[in-house]
Amino acid sequence: MSQPSLNELLKQTSRSFYLTLRILPGAVRPQIGLAYLLARTTDTIADTEIVPTAKRLQALQQLRGRILGLRNNVLDFTELARQQGLPAERQLLDRCDASLALLRELSPADLPQVRKVLETIISGQRLDLVRFGDAAGDTVFALRNEAELDDYTYRVAGCVGEFWTTLCRAHLFPGEILDDTELRTDGIRFGKGLQLVNILRDLPADLRKGRCYLPADKLAAIGLQPADLLQAVSESKLRPLYDRYLDLAQAHLMAGWAYTNNLPRRQVRVRLGCAWPILIGLETIKRLRTASLLDPGYRVKISRSEVRRILLRSVLRYPWRTAWRRLAPLPI
Repeated sequence: MSQPSLNELLKQTSRSFYLTLRILPGAVRPQIGLAYLLARTTDTIADTEIVPTAKRLQALQQLRGRILGLRNNVLDFTELARQQGLPAERQLLDRCDASLALLRELSPADLPQVRKVLETIISGQRLDLVRFGDAAGDTVFALRNEAELDDYTYRVAGCVGEFWTTLCRAHLFPGEILDDTELRTDGIRFGKGLQLVNILRDLPADLRKGRCYLPADKLAAIGLQPADLLQAVSESKLRPLYDRYLDLAQAHLMAGWAYTNNLPRRQVRVRLGCAWPILIGLETIKRLRTASLLDPGYRVKISRSEVRRILLRSVLRYPWRTAWRRLAPLPI
């Protein structure tokens, strides 16, 4: 698969991430783009609910083997591809071998990093399938506690912040004096925050798939069982706990904002690429605070015109430090 076709497939599979990818410096764009493309491929496999869980787990294991260089067999995801409603997701599966071939173009230093982040993401997806694979009808399974929630958000998103940091540090500012421990910690929290926003926004839809990412022990403490969340009358009981997780998501994103501002100021492209998902995430949190939590017919979404305004405002304010920092002011 050529770089232009890779870019087109990335654009089709995630318009929001593609905005970030497009602005990144060329020294890191191909590696991050390929890692994202393969992660979207594994995610598509994991989410093909019409296919039995065992077959999805097998397909993930086969793809993991190819990514890690443990196998060299041609992958046939024809059956999975037929089940996709979106053309872009069918293409992800049909062109999987072409995506995998791009791994051979990575440098000896970058290849292990891409493999490491994808192995971590796949481990989270497999764990998800094992936990929720038997859900059916009104049966709702929940994570047991906050440790499981934190572990899950690290596996599927926090590790991406870690990967991003390692790659940018190596290619864009290797000699810069920075607090690498703080940068890595905030990068992980950045990724966790984005995933937690997704979890909270998608709560009603996930519940109808039998999945509840809000910990069962925290629900029990307020007198709720996971299946109770299928009923709108549970909203008033749930709201204080839900708001606490919104606060956690916001705190993670503000760590991401600190991460962004601790990057060298001359790294304009990387800082903008970090700022955009943070600002969109914070706006989503703001709306979730007043939205109906359990209505499956309503989903908070930031429109394309609003996204454009966020992008434009960030670019215009970048030359002025104070105005830039006020894009995401610290909560009072």
